[in-house]
Amino acid sequence: MRIHHLDGGGMRPFGGRLIDGRPGVFRRAEVACHCLLIEHPAGLVLVDTGYGEQATIQPEVWVGQKVIRRTNPILDQVIARQVEALGYSREDVRDIITTHLDLDHAGGLADFPDANVHVYQAELDAMTGPHGRGERFRYRPVQIAHGPKWIAYGESDSHDDHWFGFKAVRELQGLPPQMLMVPLAGHTRGHVGVAVDTGNGWLLHAGDAYSYHGQIADPPRMPLGARIFELSVDTLRTLRVENQRRLRELLRDHHDSVTMFSSHCATEFEQLRSRAQTPPESAE
Repeated sequence: MRIHHLDGGGMRPFGGRLIDGRPGVFRRAEVACHCLLIEHPAGLVLVDTGYGEQATIQPEVWVGQKVIRRTNPILDQVIARQVEALGYSREDVRDIITTHLDLDHAGGLADFPDANVHVYQAELDAMTGPHGRGERFRYRPVQIAHGPKWIAYGESDSHDDHWFGFKAVRELQGLPPQMLMVPLAGHTRGHVGVAVDTGNGWLLHAGDAYSYHGQIADPPRMPLGARIFELSVDTLRTLRVENQRRLRELLRDHHDSVTMFSSHCATEFEQLRSRAQTPPESAE
């Protein structure tokens, strides 16, 4: 199993270190949109899809003027084009696992119309059903107007469906057992992490369960601007805080077997991409 770390565009809001924790305030912050491309014998699997190609053509329709003004999104780092640059076609992507359906994670679904889209049922309900005012900005119905091939999963009652103490959705349809969903509600109602057994330890894509690497440190820390933004976009704040606590414990107790990262931390993205691109002989 080979894993590629791809940046689906991210954001460049004003605020510098108040957002990303890096030196300098009077600059735009660096915020990633961390996606995975996983090669396995039955085809390619994507974890999240970024803003999508249509965001470069009709940004106000695909992303929305409010989000563009607020976050200054980078729309030209299209995941589908990155897949092609690796020598594959878009049709080679057979499956997509979504951490959630926010517009910066689900915008690329339309670029892979024949792929199966694995989603947590609570998240699909949040996007397609009635939702509150605070949720309206995050979901863009136009992004799923093509009719994705949804495969939805609910919570399991089986005691066997656990992963390091977290409830898990195993046996994703048509996918190898090394991939599973880990429900991490809070940022959205049906938010999940995606765990992948690489054969050399687990990789946990925690989505937007947290957004800055310092949040899973002990003690946790987070830049002021990033903290304010997180508060403004949380759907279930109590669950979000509780799941962050549990993720810190997971990393503390199992750091030797679990590598964790979030969607938007540029520091984590750069570290993992660099590690993945380093030849084994150089790593030694």
